[in-house]
Amino acid sequence: MSVQLAVPLGGWAESVTRMGSRVYTLCLVEMQKLRHDRTELLTRAIQPVLWLVIFGTTFSRIHAIPTGNVPYLDYLAPGIIAQSALFVSIFYGIQIIWERDAGVLTKLLVTPTPRAALVTGKAFAAGVRSMVQAVMITIVAALLGVSLTWNPLKLLGMLIVVVLGSAFFACLSVTIAGIVLKRDRLMGIGQAITMPLFFASNALYPVSVMPAWVRAISRVNPLSYEVSALRGLLIGAPTNLWLDFGVLVVAAILGIATASALLRRLAQ
Repeated sequence: MSVQLAVPLGGWAESVTRMGSRVYTLCLVEMQKLRHDRTELLTRAIQPVLWLVIFGTTFSRIHAIPTGNVPYLDYLAPGIIAQSALFVSIFYGIQIIWERDAGVLTKLLVTPTPRAALVTGKAFAAGVRSMVQAVMITIVAALLGVSLTWNPLKLLGMLIVVVLGSAFFACLSVTIAGIVLKRDRLMGIGQAITMPLFFASNALYPVSVMPAWVRAISRVNPLSYEVSALRGLLIGAPTNLWLDFGVLVVAAILGIATASALLRRLAQ
């Protein structure tokens, strides 16, 4: 009996190892692209830094948003980190469409690499880009006097949260790309949903001040759970980290599955 069980377990372990290797390779390829265009990170970081510096410092002075005993700039910083990850990831499907038009996607799909590995590699590459921006925004927040934790485990948790959130939104973008098939359509839809996702989350203000219908949207918005997890890790705000991480993991898995199912349609 033990010998019979060893074979499928070994095959399963080999498949997981092969999958992980291919995902790692695809992430490495994506990072090589970024290495040749480092200015992209700086230009993408400008908008979230401006939100933090201008919006954050202004609303800290007028005390317009109730955040309890937490200074508004401290409250806002995790939300801006999540916003930055959202903006990096939500247009990631454009790159997939570009690869389709250049013939790269077709070549990738005829290799033995599973579609799930291709999508996962792209998703986590978006997460790595978002991690770099998260570090930059964290440094800016610290320079502005935000009381952030410097516990290494909590900072590592922050990076994991950013990667999971980015993976979901990158997969959402790939899913939309698989439906609309055109870059201009994807750009329009991306612009249409980015700000509603952001404003219907707790990134800028507590859920308690939202109208009831916006509050209902925030409860199913993965960005809200990403922000809550970041606040809990970085400034010690009360939250259910198990719930936050659970929602992000499930959202990322569902996003990968859905995007993988639509990837071949994109290549046709």
